[in-house]
Amino acid sequence: MGYVDNVAGHKIRLIQLDDGGDPSASTRNARKLVEEEKVDLLIGTSGTPGTIAIAAVATEQKVPFVAISPLPPSVGRGEGGYWAISVPQPPPLMVTAVVEQMQKAGVKSLGYIGFSDSWGDLVFGALSKATTPAGIKILTDERYARADTSVTAQTLKILAARPDAVMNGGAGTPGALPFLALKDRGFNGAIYGSHALINPDFIRVGGAAVEGVLAPTGPIIVAEQLPDSNPVKKVGFEFRAAYQKANGAPTTDAFSAYSFDGWLIFVDAAKRALATAQPGTPAFREALRGALFSTKELAGTHGVYNYGPNDNSGVDERARVIVKLEKGQWKLVS
Repeated sequence: MGYVDNVAGHKIRLIQLDDGGDPSASTRNARKLVEEEKVDLLIGTSGTPGTIAIAAVATEQKVPFVAISPLPPSVGRGEGGYWAISVPQPPPLMVTAVVEQMQKAGVKSLGYIGFSDSWGDLVFGALSKATTPAGIKILTDERYARADTSVTAQTLKILAARPDAVMNGGAGTPGALPFLALKDRGFNGAIYGSHALINPDFIRVGGAAVEGVLAPTGPIIVAEQLPDSNPVKKVGFEFRAAYQKANGAPTTDAFSAYSFDGWLIFVDAAKRALATAQPGTPAFREALRGALFSTKELAGTHGVYNYGPNDNSGVDERARVIVKLEKGQWKLVS
């Protein structure tokens, strides 16, 4: 690692396995790392279904887990409490900010289209809770698989419902598909997204169809647009420098910054855990778990992290901003 590679003189050994986006492979990889490599900590993965699978292994094996995809609040809880913390902003925190934008725009009715998996469920659940008190009625709950190449049928149902706007519960490159379909069918209402859409491939694939989309994201995406008083600005620039050094190119997505924050949280916790136990032992894993859940006011790229025994989501409103896509660039909405 180009940023921090040891803790108090203990060299960090990093083992990387690829699950290919398959939750069953996530489970196998997690078991291999715990049972064969005897790791003290798990970090991963790039999708909520796989992350939930890893959390199940971590909880069963009593190994702390830093999730870099959102976890439902009930996931990762085992004997004695949680074994998993979640780095990304929970959907309710982010979706609430989107609904506030909808209210400002006078939206009264909404169509929803999202993934037919746990991520789509998380976004829809958060949206349902936020829109009811806001007086916004959800007219459709359409779903599609991440690997689908067409959402024509779902789009026609949304258009038939005649909503004022549409909320997208997809992620990454496949998240562009509903935008393209709605644009092709002449939908002129506003389309909103979640923080899972923030990556360059979404912009590349969506093209003109995603221009103007409003979405929540972590402050790192617009770090240069933040005031100097923002607590994540300094760390954000440190991350960008480390990423440039390691990869020879600037970072353009939100996800790599979640990994960076997960590493910062781990290093901070490991320093405290080493005061009571040595790595490679059940005692250290228990100490590391306790240290993770006592993290206080740790500034990262996406927010300021605070965890507690009954709180596996460590961020607050400081971890979200609203951005708008203008000419292929995310612009901070004040």
